Amino acid sequence: MKKIISGLLFLGAVFMNCSTAGARSHEDWTRYVEPRIGTAHCRWFHFAPGAMPFGLAKPGPSTNGSLGNPSGWEATGYDYRENTIEGFPCLHEFQVGGIVLMPTKGRLVTVPGLPTDKEKKGYRSRFDRKNEVATAGYYSVLLDDYDIKAEVTATPRVAFQRFTFPAGKDNHILFNIGNRQGESGAVKDAYVRYTADGRVEGWVITEPEYVKKYQPGATVPLYFSAVMDRKPAAYGSYNGENQQQGAGESKGVGAGMYFTFAMDKTETVTVKIGLSYTSVENARANLTAEAEKMTFDKVREQSHKAWNDYLGRIEVETQKKEDKVKFYTGLYHALLGRGLASDANGAYPRNDGTVGQLPMKDGKPLYNVYNTDAAWGAQWNLSQLWILAYPEYMTQYVSTHLQAYKDAGWLADGLANNRYVSGVGTNLLSTIIAAAYQCGIRDFDTKLAYEACLKNELDGENRPLGAGKATTADFLKYGYVPHRDRGEENADTYSFSASHTLEASYSAWVMAQWANSIGDKKNYDRLMYLSKGWERLYDTSCDFIRPKKADGKFIDNFNPMEVWRGFQEGNAWQYTFYVPHDVKGLVAKVGADVFNARLDSIFTLSQKKIFSGGTEVGAFAGLQTLYNQGNQPCLHISWLFNEAGRPELTQKWVRAILNEFYGTDGIHGYGYGQDEDQGQLGAWYVISSMGLFDVKGLTDTNPSFSLGAPLFDKITIHLNRKYYPGRTFTITTEGNTGSDAYVNSYVLNGKRMDGVHLPFSDVVKGGKLEVIMDKTVKN
Repeated sequence: MKKIISGLLFLGAVFMNCSTAGARSHEDWTRYVEPRIGTAHCRWFHFAPGAMPFGLAKPGPSTNGSLGNPSGWEATGYDYRENTIEGFPCLHEFQVGGIVLMPTKGRLVTVPGLPTDKEKKGYRSRFDRKNEVATAGYYSVLLDDYDIKAEVTATPRVAFQRFTFPAGKDNHILFNIGNRQGESGAVKDAYVRYTADGRVEGWVITEPEYVKKYQPGATVPLYFSAVMDRKPAAYGSYNGENQQQGAGESKGVGAGMYFTFAMDKTETVTVKIGLSYTSVENARANLTAEAEKMTFDKVREQSHKAWNDYLGRIEVETQKKEDKVKFYTGLYHALLGRGLASDANGAYPRNDGTVGQLPMKDGKPLYNVYNTDAAWGAQWNLSQLWILAYPEYMTQYVSTHLQAYKDAGWLADGLANNRYVSGVGTNLLSTIIAAAYQCGIRDFDTKLAYEACLKNELDGENRPLGAGKATTADFLKYGYVPHRDRGEENADTYSFSASHTLEASYSAWVMAQWANSIGDKKNYDRLMYLSKGWERLYDTSCDFIRPKKADGKFIDNFNPMEVWRGFQEGNAWQYTFYVPHDVKGLVAKVGADVFNARLDSIFTLSQKKIFSGGTEVGAFAGLQTLYNQGNQPCLHISWLFNEAGRPELTQKWVRAILNEFYGTDGIHGYGYGQDEDQGQLGAWYVISSMGLFDVKGLTDTNPSFSLGAPLFDKITIHLNRKYYPGRTFTITTEGNTGSDAYVNSYVLNGKRMDGVHLPFSDVVKGGKLEVIMDKTVKN
């Protein structure tokens, strides 16, 4: 009974924070979520429709996840252009994946085959998307080769998979445990067994590519404990094509088990899979706590309610259904990624591979620990969205990284089960934590947070590669990062000198504001000096940020369109605008008129390529372009006009990006196959379509939103009363005719505003912003 009560208390906590906002409408927001958008270039974590918001269990279908990916980041998992399914993995996370189930019928086949097979060679099955249902919290599909209906949903830590089999004695469920899945990397070892009490349990130890790069020697273990609601007629183990009937366990790389069911009529088998990153015992405990007495349909209903509550934090009204689909699908992705890594009992995986214990209160962890992709660029999307509408998650995200700091001594913005997976070799986590603090989210250890963030900016000694900012020592010595074209060490330590300088300059400024707000004058002065690092790389002869060598000379043979030479995933055309903390200083370098004309022409030319890589399907298609909406370094640029005195151009180009870069189908979703990066492009759409954005990432001492032209007739943001004094903040538009509409005035609570900046404190007090628009530009 204690376990059941504990589970109910936990699940109640999932919904508790949703009820702290004001009254909601009864609309079903999940009907505007289309998880298949943009899946032609689908990162492993992108498509997990069975998951709960920020959940650990993330079940969904896979068309090609068994292929893995050579570098650890490429698209893998679900490709909208493919028409076969090879299984239903329970885990889809950054650098984490596995525990796959697959129902089949007929002759027992235990290899999946390839998605490119013209003739059927494995157990994968064809499917038709007209028989596929994908939404927030639930997925179903008819597997045509077997006439089996497969469905998935989940609690936070338990995946539910239900299979409806036709009559016959040859129905099977495969547990594919010991094979590479998505971003998981190569399998080092695995084990699965069928226990005397009817459970299927085991583990798989993986070696993700980013873990191998940023924390060599470390591994990522995944554990599970599953129960089936029907006893099999037969079972056995397999490894590839080698099958052993009646064997109760399977070991090593490729380990798997099969279970055969005899049906007199069409019947279902439901499998509950408890998951954990710490142990089989905790996977079993998670299942008991969250799902022991739960049915598939009850869990589906529970998940639907949770998603509707989370999505309904922001209600948008418009006659354009396409815009609502873009909005709520983007919001869905912002709430899907970066899921739970700790157990219901507070156990969590530590950086050194041991199991830690979170502090508890009333039988529950004081906070959870989450997996997370790198925070690179998140200050321009996820951070602002979470702070505004999901502050209770933002504080857990911060606490996650502070726990990692306590365990390992360094902040690491990318974590896979608390292993280092820096991703891009930098670290902007200080900007995310500082933004939470500046916006009044302070129910974490703020003293420790300041210490950790200060160390992140000012300590380059013995810094592990996984902590990112490998060039910190050089930045502190020179005031910029000197460039080298060649080196024997990792490229993160020298090759991206200019972009690392720009990022470090920005994050130094952010920490300077925090230092100033708490009276740390010594560090404030030092950080403000460092924040001018961008000026040391500004070449007035060409008006570009240009990599500079240690001897103070700019590099030779400079081509501002060249990618990777001094710039991480971009070029000088794009990165020259990466001065979010001192836009006025950047504008002054060339003059406001020239700055705005240059920027306007960049967008005019980039529009022809749909603001990125055109119709080429690939995450890096837009790197060698003037502007790349498909990647993080550019995501603030369209809002710079507001800071340079031409807000009508921000209104024009932001709307054009929202309408043209973003689509609603599997191929043209986030550009043409661009990189969603755990909700970053989706969150950018959400924030920008509301007409709210801050190029500084809400890191000012008194942060404010820059205002644009909202897409919607009415927007209602329900505020969390635990963190903010207001109940709702409403934005309405008048004269909003579409892409040809410009803002003539902003009226806040009945008073006309001056300028285009709205203090964050005014938003969270609650109130109303009226946006008066016309087809003519305000003089």
